[in-house]
Amino acid sequence: MMKILILCTGNSCRSQMAQGFLQSFDNNIDVRSAGTQPAQDINPKAVRVMAENNIDISDHKPEHVDQYLNDEWDYVITVCDDANETCPVFLGKVSHRLHMSFEDPSKMTGSDEFIWSQFRRIRDEIKTVFKKLYFDQIKPQL
Repeated sequence: MMKILILCTGNSCRSQMAQGFLQSFDNNIDVRSAGTQPAQDINPKAVRVMAENNIDISDHKPEHVDQYLNDEWDYVITVCDDANETCPVFLGKVSHRLHMSFEDPSKMTGSDEFIWSQFRRIRDEIKTVFKKLYFDQIKPQL
């Protein structure tokens, strides 16, 4: 089974959404996500915007990257610049390391309507990028 780890700083929004999408594309891949400084809980807005796409991530919990350092991964994917810079090096245990930067919707300020629009925009960007990754690179290897 192919194993994929998605990393960001808080592991409460972007990496959780990416994990939800990848897992929804194919049950034959093992997708995990973690953070370099994990939040206490998953962001409720991330849960809600994913539910709008019929993907339930409500049972996900932020996890620390350290628990995955000794595992072997087919892909390790960072989804924020901070995690890319602070991410530990997975020496010899990672087949492919990718970086795909997305803005952090939890850092958006403004009206409630604006913040929701940003969560949806970033969710849709994540879906588009990870769907392309899945069909172009991951699925052909399965």
